[in-house]
Parts: sequence; structure tokens; C-alpha cells
Amino acid sequence: MSDLDEASLARWMARAVPDFQGLGRIGKFPGGQSNPTYRIEAGERTYVLRRQPFGDLLPSAHAVDREYRLMSALHPAGFPVPRPVALCEDRNVAGALFYMMEMVDGRSFWNGALPEIGKGERRAFYEAMIDALARLHSLDHEKIGLGGFGRAGNYFERQVGRWTKQYRAAQTGHIPEMEKLIEWLPRTVPRQTRNSIIHGDFRIDNLIFAKDRPKVLAVIDWELATIGDPLADFAYLAMNWIMPADGRSWLGGLDLEGEGLMTLDQAMDRYCDAAGCGPLPDLSWHFAYNLFRMAGILQGVKKRMADGNASSSEAEVMVAKIEPLASEAWRRACMAGALDPTVNS
Repeated sequence: MSDLDEASLARWMARAVPDFQGLGRIGKFPGGQSNPTYRIEAGERTYVLRRQPFGDLLPSAHAVDREYRLMSALHPAGFPVPRPVALCEDRNVAGALFYMMEMVDGRSFWNGALPEIGKGERRAFYEAMIDALARLHSLDHEKIGLGGFGRAGNYFERQVGRWTKQYRAAQTGHIPEMEKLIEWLPRTVPRQTRNSIIHGDFRIDNLIFAKDRPKVLAVIDWELATIGDPLADFAYLAMNWIMPADGRSWLGGLDLEGEGLMTLDQAMDRYCDAAGCGPLPDLSWHFAYNLFRMAGILQGVKKRMADGNASSSEAEVMVAKIEPLASEAWRRACMAGALDPTVNS
């Protein structure tokens, strides 16, 4: 049983979707802590519907209309994203804002260790993933119509402010490490040297690969995308190598070379070659920031869970990670000099 009003959705699709062939089965995809996502069958065609959660939302969160605008610019530019079909801003249709895109027929990997792929082939999937990220960062966002997609000014300064506000709006308790990060991060933001489209949640389970080869057919889940410092995107991806393996995208503690996977140093070299940028700096500050941001995002999930609006049955497992993430974020902050009064003061 779908939580969408199927009759209302069918009427909207008849108006908005070209060559609509009648609404068939609807299925909700598993996972997804933020924007619920559905598989929509309509005749011989299959679409994906991505909507905001029901209920009250935090300011600026769940901006599916921004996702739609971004993909509408990326798709004609040749970057691998699903083809956007239509945006619905009438909340009466499905109870929340949503958009529809074409379904990409490929394969997804939930476990970054790629156990379903032979050891000799695994590295190629990581190379394809890193090349896709470098390609995104090389696009001229002005030329493809995204000149006003992000705000001016230092990206990290803006983002630390944004996620501090989001955390405060969703706060349900006191976490000492989050308080220390909220004080330290804005005082120590690094200088921004590059500006590009950034995905904001770039990891292997947000990619769809071809069924028979290591080719990225689509990058999905653009909710956190903006214009900013591409180093934030790469550092977020690099976190997968420093966080303990969890059966998802994190790889820490695995015998990477023995498993046919890239090391972090190899990933950094590949990215720099593909993006045409110089050697990357120490990423300790960037890890602290990304872990802080992740804890803030999950705090939003915790608040929606308390309000009865969490979009995934895995929400409880995810929110249990908030305090460990905050603790690791502060540890990385200390590695970046947070306890040394002569550093970044």
C-alpha cells in the first residue's frame, strides 16, 4: 500500500508527463533518511518520484526543487544524471513537493567493499567514481545556467553556519563535542581556492553503474548540492577510508590492497590527475567539518523520528551514530590543532 494518493498522482502525471500511459504499480525504495523515493511504473516506462517528507520541515532542508533544477542543467550538459521529467510544487497532489525523473537501468552497490565484484575488477569501479567527481568539479556552472545556484562568499563559512542552525533547530539533547565544534569551526575556516558544483553526499551508493562494466550511468541524491569548494566533496568521499568499515560505504580497517580496493593515497592521486589540481592539503579540518555536518543531518533525522516523520525504518540505527560522529569530528579537529592555542587562532 503506497502512502501516495494514487488517483491524484495519476491525474497530475496525465497533465505533466509526456506520453503518459496510465499509472501502474508504485513501490517505495528502501533506505533514504531524507527524501522518500518511489518507483513508479506507467505502461512500458518506469520513473522515479522523489518527494519531501510529510510534516513540518527544517528551514532550507529537503529542497527537492533545487535537485530538479540542478539535474535539469546537468543532464543536457552530458553529466550522468537521470533525465528529469517534471516538478510538482502543488502540495495537494502528493502531500509534499516532489519531482519525477526517468529510472536508470543499472546496478547500485550498498557495500563499498564491493563483495559482489571480483577482486581484480573492484579498483576500476572506484576509478570511475573518482573520475565522475572530478568531472563534476570541472564543469563551468555559469555556462550551464547555474550561476546563481550557490551564495557568494567562503563556502565553509556558510556551511558551518547553516549546519549549526539546522542542528540547533533539531537539537534534542546536549552533546559536548558538538558544542566545541560549533565554537571552533567558524574560527578556523580554510581559505577557498576553487569554486564548482559540489554534490554534497558523493559516495558509492549514490551512483548507478552499468550492469556489465565499471561505468557510471547516473549520480543521484542531489539534495545537498550547491556551488562551493570542491575540496569539501572530495574530503567527504575520503571519509570512507578513515571511518571503520560498516558494510556500507566506509572502508576503514579493511585490507584494501588485498581486497583489490584503492588506498586513500591512490584515490587522492587519481582525483588530482583527473581534476587537474595540485596536491591536496591535510584533510583533518575538512574531516572534522564533514563529520560535524553528518551528525547535524542525522540530528534532523532524530527530530523527524521523534515527530513521527522519519522516512526510513533504519532511522533508529542511523541516529545512534550521532554521538560517535561528533566524537570523531572533535578528534579530527584536535588533529587539525583545536587544542593548540597557537594554531588557527
